[in-house]
Amino acid sequence: MALILLKITKTAHYTPSKVISNDDLAQIMDTNDEWISSRTGIKRRHVVTDEDTTDLVVNVAEDLLKQSQVDPEDINFIVVATASASEAVPTAAACVQKAIGAKNAFVFDLNAACSGFIYGLSVVRGLFANPNYNKGILIGAEVLSKYTDWEDRTTAVLFGDGAGGVLLEKNAEPGEMFLGEDLLSMGDLGDKITMAGTQNNSPFSAGATKDNPGKYVTMDGRAVYTFATRNVPKSINRALEQANLTADDVDLFVLHQANARIVEVIAKKLHQPIEKFPMNISEYGNTSAASVPILLDELNAAGKIKPGSVIALAGFGGGLTLGSEIIRF
Repeated sequence: MALILLKITKTAHYTPSKVISNDDLAQIMDTNDEWISSRTGIKRRHVVTDEDTTDLVVNVAEDLLKQSQVDPEDINFIVVATASASEAVPTAAACVQKAIGAKNAFVFDLNAACSGFIYGLSVVRGLFANPNYNKGILIGAEVLSKYTDWEDRTTAVLFGDGAGGVLLEKNAEPGEMFLGEDLLSMGDLGDKITMAGTQNNSPFSAGATKDNPGKYVTMDGRAVYTFATRNVPKSINRALEQANLTADDVDLFVLHQANARIVEVIAKKLHQPIEKFPMNISEYGNTSAASVPILLDELNAAGKIKPGSVIALAGFGGGLTLGSEIIRF
């Protein structure tokens, strides 16, 4: 695939201050810390109180601009990957544009669920093919707490809220950053993870209703586990093949934080030490499109990503979708 000379120059993330521990959940449902942590690796999750998705993405965008000292009027585009925008219209990206004063940018949201940030990287790389575009922002953000059935212990223990993003710049410095990519969707398995939208209450619809009985997230955990553990290693290897690299060449595997067990199985299938697979799921739970950029920013801020580091990014989830990107910092 054609390589475009561009760089991720800044990373940022934001999570709500309200933290819900496993013990907190045990007060409202039949569960306990041992049951949750042993099956998922999750100990806590951050959830909004008086914020929504727009607030999260604006915080990330403002942080990116503060770090980079880039004039917001020099931003050419803003893309937000989310399945839980505050409103259908205006989009989360449009709200960011207004908040930061990026009046020369075009903006849109993208929904590929848990793979959203990875799909977004592919999309924005295509946008940079235009010679007039030099700077862009990509943010993955979710507020899944508003779609969670807090009486269902099989799903309520899994999800958290948060946002993470990157500033990308063309020709920022010599060297290719994006080395290989693999995207895959399996719509025939789409019913394994669902999150209903607004029901049709038109008087002309045969199924018109003012109720919304299917608004919560539903998931077939076993099917998703099988999908991820079978397909993510193959996807990463296909992307590595494009990059003329092997798993041994990768310094860090930054995977969607859905379940610690899934990450451990993927590491084994790639024949790589688990130390190359950093995890923060214990703190944030599953934040869908936000999980990869949140983890990427934490690693970057901690100095664990060095110049020249080869990073494998992978997202997987609703759709069902998955995607892998091989990048060199």
